[in-house]
Amino acid sequence: MVRKLELFASILVFLFSSVSNAETASGKPIKMNYTVSMEAPESHYLDIRLECEGLTETQTSFMLPVWSPGYYMILDIPRHIVDFDVIDSNGKKIPWHKKAKNGWVVENGTQKKITISYRFFADRKSVAESYVDNEKAFIMPNNVFMHIENHIDNPVQVTFNPNKKWNKISTGLKRASEGTNTFFANNFDVLYDSPVYIGNQLTVDFKHEGKSYSLGIAAPEGLNEEKFTSDLKKIMTATTAIMKKVPYDYYSFIMMEAGGGGLEHWNSQAIFTNGTFDFKSKEEYTDFLNFVTHEYFHLYNVKAIRPIELGPFDYNKENYTSMLWVSEGFTVYYEYIIMMRAGLLKSKDAYKYITESIKRYENIEGSKHMSLSRSSFDIWLNFFNNESNAKQTTISYYNKGPIIGFLLDLEIRNNTKNQKSLDDVMRFLYDEFYEKRGRGFTEAEFWQASEQIAGKSLDEIKTYVNTVTEINYQKYFDYAGLQIDLDPMKSSAKNEGLIERSFEIKEFTAASPLQAEIRKSIFKSEN
Repeated sequence: MVRKLELFASILVFLFSSVSNAETASGKPIKMNYTVSMEAPESHYLDIRLECEGLTETQTSFMLPVWSPGYYMILDIPRHIVDFDVIDSNGKKIPWHKKAKNGWVVENGTQKKITISYRFFADRKSVAESYVDNEKAFIMPNNVFMHIENHIDNPVQVTFNPNKKWNKISTGLKRASEGTNTFFANNFDVLYDSPVYIGNQLTVDFKHEGKSYSLGIAAPEGLNEEKFTSDLKKIMTATTAIMKKVPYDYYSFIMMEAGGGGLEHWNSQAIFTNGTFDFKSKEEYTDFLNFVTHEYFHLYNVKAIRPIELGPFDYNKENYTSMLWVSEGFTVYYEYIIMMRAGLLKSKDAYKYITESIKRYENIEGSKHMSLSRSSFDIWLNFFNNESNAKQTTISYYNKGPIIGFLLDLEIRNNTKNQKSLDDVMRFLYDEFYEKRGRGFTEAEFWQASEQIAGKSLDEIKTYVNTVTEINYQKYFDYAGLQIDLDPMKSSAKNEGLIERSFEIKEFTAASPLQAEIRKSIFKSEN
């Protein structure tokens, strides 16, 4: 990963640039300065102005992404652009035309400096879309800012002019200079992956183990600031203990008002909350910390450790991969591992979470029809699939993925006498492919690394990934002295034609030394 934010941004130029480099024929990057204003937030419009200098072509194509990395759905964001206009340095209008739904071609001729203006209708409340109202603005930069085609790696500067009622900006972007509302990114991949929240949110700045953090909370009612920041520090310490490296110097937690979902980013996470920090129970608070941990671990697993198809990104169309069960499913599994190692989750509660994943997978008809790898590849068809037959035909890698992560961890530990684990696989993928090779891993490379660390063939687990073969849970659970109840529930309740099973996980009363050691190593907790 990265040691400095500047180094981080420059590495991303190599990792995620879509084409060519940012230099024009003159050998200099194009100067691109954006200004975003929100004078009438009740209208849900953002006013955008782009000053572009250093153009060398007679035609310049400006492109806007149609999806957000981590959110596998074509959003057709360009439909929210209105009143697109271009003028030259003398204020004279310059003609333009559309070449695609997300492409604007400016006929700038010999003009090297132009100014583009447009309005963006920000009225979609999700972690992947921009929203502005009387109380705040949440800006997803890939929704709002156009890049010049083939110049995704061009540096860019953005100045935010908040509504006069607002006084806080939360983002992982680096300020161009202290005390200003101007931010800088070395390229558009960095900008696009840096959400911005503007309003009157509570902000807390703190340091931990040599790194700087910012916490922005839109609905802080009930917040115990000391305890919450302490728990965040425990999570980050536990994660670092696993991965051995920290991929940033600065990280921003953006915690919004009530809503659903969250999205990971290189320099931050943006998540919705329940609209309060006055949690009704310890379990509810633990669930929230799991959620935060999930998005945080994505720094490693999906951003750095990633399927090769996920970067460089093509922002104009779907980016297919059959490996999201690793990126998302393993991250679910590591929620529980990290929370236990942070002393924030008991082993019995981890059993419960794993059991819930198994139940959600096994007790639907879709488990008989869709493989795990296909659930990943077809996510572009099934993201938020609410069709009436969804449970009969599909599964979620959020459910089966952590199961495979757990089985793989058990297999590696058992075959190496608990000298190796899934942690070693994750560290190897990080070191070998992200740091050394500067790219993602192929499916074959993932399995090769896993088998090398396990010291054996993993064909059986591959079968569970690529087919709908029934999983032999007890074989793997034996390795950790665990027993899983596979009997039908006493009520024989039926769900979509299947007999439901409870899948309760219990510990053996007398496990072998190796079984006890494996169980303790995975489910160790300070609680």
